[in-house]
Parts: sequence; C-alpha cells; structure tokens
Amino acid sequence: MSLSNLATGRRRLAAYCAAAVVHVAAVAVDAKILKVASKATLMPLLLSWSRTQNASALLQAALLASAAGDLLLETDFQLAGIAAFAAAHSCYLAELLSQPGQRSWRVVAAYGALWAALIAVLSRDLGSQRVPVAAYALLLTATAVVSRWHSPRSGAGGALFLFSDALIAVRLAGHDFPGRSTLAMATYAGGQYLLTSGVTDQRRRRQGPVIA
Repeated sequence: MSLSNLATGRRRLAAYCAAAVVHVAAVAVDAKILKVASKATLMPLLLSWSRTQNASALLQAALLASAAGDLLLETDFQLAGIAAFAAAHSCYLAELLSQPGQRSWRVVAAYGALWAALIAVLSRDLGSQRVPVAAYALLLTATAVVSRWHSPRSGAGGALFLFSDALIAVRLAGHDFPGRSTLAMATYAGGQYLLTSGVTDQRRRRQGPVIA
C-alpha cells in the first residue's frame, strides 16, 4: 500500500469515527435532524474507507445495502429496511464463507442457543413481525457465527452487530429502557467497522504487502 493511499485511508477512517461520535451523541440528546443526517453519512464513509483497503465487491455491496437499510428504517418502510439489512448480511456471509476460516461447532451451538432464547423471550410481543424478525435474526446470527470463524476482529464485529439489532428487537417487542437507542447505535457503528476491517485485514494478509 502506498503512503498516499495509507494517508487517505486514515483520513476517511477518521471521518467515519467522527460521524459515528456525532451520531451517537445526537441519539443521546434526541437531536432529530442531526440524528438522521449523521446516520445517513455512516455507511457511505465506511464504504469510502473500505475502498482504500481493497475491499471486495461483496463487502462493498454489504455496506451499500446497510446504507439503504439505515435510511429505510428512518421511514415507515420498516420491513424494507429489514430486507436491506438481510441483503447486507447475505453479502457478508458470501464474502466470509469464500475465505478460509477455523470452523467451530461450539460457536454454532452457542449462537444458536442465544438466537433461540431471544426469539422465545420476544416472539409473543412481536405480533405480525414475529416471523420476519425471527428470520432476520437467524441470518444475523449466521453472520456472527461465520465472522467468528473468520477472525477475532470480525467476530467481535459480528457479535456487536447482533447485540445492536437485539436491542432494536427489544423495542419492536414493546420494551424499552433509558439509553437503549444510544447503546444500539454505538454498537452498530463499532460492529460495522470491526466486521469491515476484520475482513479487509485478513484479505491483505493473504495477498501479502503491495508497494506502490
């Protein structure tokens, strides 16, 4: 990687981190316009950074779908937002499964038990959204499993993403608590970064150093 590309990558990553801090702060104080505007910048900025890390087409597609999901969840089209994130996780899974990893059925069992417990606790309060939420949660759990197989960093990202969306499911089920939205967005922003950086880091390690 050239020095100029490295510097560009650092600037774009700093921009993403700044946008994430602004967004989480906006959620915490319920600054509605700033909250929506800052959220709209998150995934485009992370996508811009990922391109400096030679992100694959699948990874970039996952971030684009996530950007669409972020916007749709701010509208009345909640199911469309879930569908966009389902597409994002399908891209994550395809990318992660195309790379070598250390498969562990203990990880599958642990996350499977977590998914079953979450759905059992929340399903009776989800009403008509029970089936789509359960299906999406299963896809998200699969991402968490495969990302953990891939590397500790991407695994941490998958776990944070799962935790973030579990907090959203809690709200959809009619439950809430102070700071839930702030925690959900903080873990979402961190999870997306760790997933993206974990995948790109492993990709660069396999390809070896490139000097421009």
